[in-house]
This record gives sequence, structure tokens and C-alpha cells, in this order.
Amino acid sequence: MGYRGVAATVVLCFLGATLSSGEAESPNPAAATATAAAGTATIIGFLGGFVKPRDRVHSTVQLAQRLRNAYPTKAYVRVFENHHGDQAYREILRHLDVDNDGSLSAAEKQQARIIIYGHSWGASETVTLARKLEKNGIPVLLTIQVDSVAKGGENDALIPANVAEAVNFYQPHGLVHGRPQIRAEDPEHTEIVGNFRFDYREKPISCEGYPWFNHILMNAHTEIECDPKVWDQVQTLIESKLTPEVRQASVTDGPVRGHRP
Repeated sequence: MGYRGVAATVVLCFLGATLSSGEAESPNPAAATATAAAGTATIIGFLGGFVKPRDRVHSTVQLAQRLRNAYPTKAYVRVFENHHGDQAYREILRHLDVDNDGSLSAAEKQQARIIIYGHSWGASETVTLARKLEKNGIPVLLTIQVDSVAKGGENDALIPANVAEAVNFYQPHGLVHGRPQIRAEDPEHTEIVGNFRFDYREKPISCEGYPWFNHILMNAHTEIECDPKVWDQVQTLIESKLTPEVRQASVTDGPVRGHRP
């Protein structure tokens, strides 16, 4: 890891030490006992740094709540800290276990409709979780990375073959900035919808509610995390996998705001 990577890690750890006082997320009582009904999507979000799922200023958390409200019967949504990937994996297995026998049949695996998204280290964890699911023969509909920053020991650039579609949003500026390109391990099985670049130097975003050090230490990285244009597109991509009506207006069928490098 070069100087920039080490420095970025130090910054994220510093921010995490300050932001780590939130509570762990617990699902709604009804969702806690839910299993994967036919057509129901399992949507997992990963937070950046050491942010907690109760830190509602963050777009990752806000999007999850919007999806729960909009699709109470079509989507099971959970948000996890990025260093709780194993917990997210176990939750997916539990949710897919329709007959509650403690193991997944081939049919239960193939019926999975999994979508994973995340920001920063959470975007890196998105790919890691997809790769772990691949080892268990579980397909993933969609992965979405927002300003992905690779964690130690993780490869956030190479999308495993069990992922049908993958999208990458990034910005190139500052000490902490996202990976500019992702690619498919097997292009015959995975479509890279795009690597979409955003730039906030000419038109900065005002991120209210964030600590002062976010604006000083990693301003652009924070801006893409709070940019409603980015997260509207993330939501549209996810919704395209939930209902045929929304699929007609998917980002993949029209222009993406931002641009390819």
C-alpha cells in the first residue's frame, strides 16, 4: 500500500473513532422473522468508515429506509457496518432458507434475488460479500459501488462471475477518493453497466449534518456520499430489479448523470 493508501486509511480510521458511538441496526419485528418469499429481493447496504446503521445523516441508511417504506412486500432491506460482512452473509443465508431447515437447497439458492450496495469501505465490502456468496453457489442480481475504497486484503476492482450486473460511481479528488474502474472476472456472466465519474470542484455539494472534519479531511468523498443525484440513480438501479414497471425506467435504459471516464 502506497503513501496515499496509508494516509486514506488513517483518515478513515480517525473518522471512525469519532463516529462509532451509534447503535447497531435491528430490523423491524416483522422483518426479523421474514424469509425469502417468491420474488422478494434481499437488499444489503454497507456503510463506509466506522459509521453505524443508526447514523441517519448518511445516504446509505436513508436509501434503505426509503426502500423499506416503498417496497414492504418486495424487498427485505438491511444495512451493516462494512466490517460486519460475515454477519451480513449469515443474514442472507437465514433469509433465503425458506423451509427453515438450516441449509440452502439448490432451488433456494437459485431463487435468490440479492442486491448489494455500499459507499467507501462499504463499497469494497460489497464485492467481498458477492465473492463469498459465489463460493456457496448463490447468484447476485446487482452490486453498486459508490466511491469504493479497497480495504486491506480485499479486491474491489474485480467483480465475481455470480454477479449479473455491476455499477461503479466515483469521484477522483482528495486524499480519499473512489476506484475509477471495475471490471468483470467473466464478461460473459457479468455486465459492467458503467464506471461513472462525478466531479464536485465546480459545483460543490452542501452536506449538512456531517462533522467538520469530513469537510476538511475528505470533502469530495463526503460530497458523493451525500449527493442526491448519485443516490437517486442508485435507488433507480435497485428498483429496476423489483418491479417490471420501474424496470422500464432503469438507468441502464437511459442517460446516467455523471460521465464515463
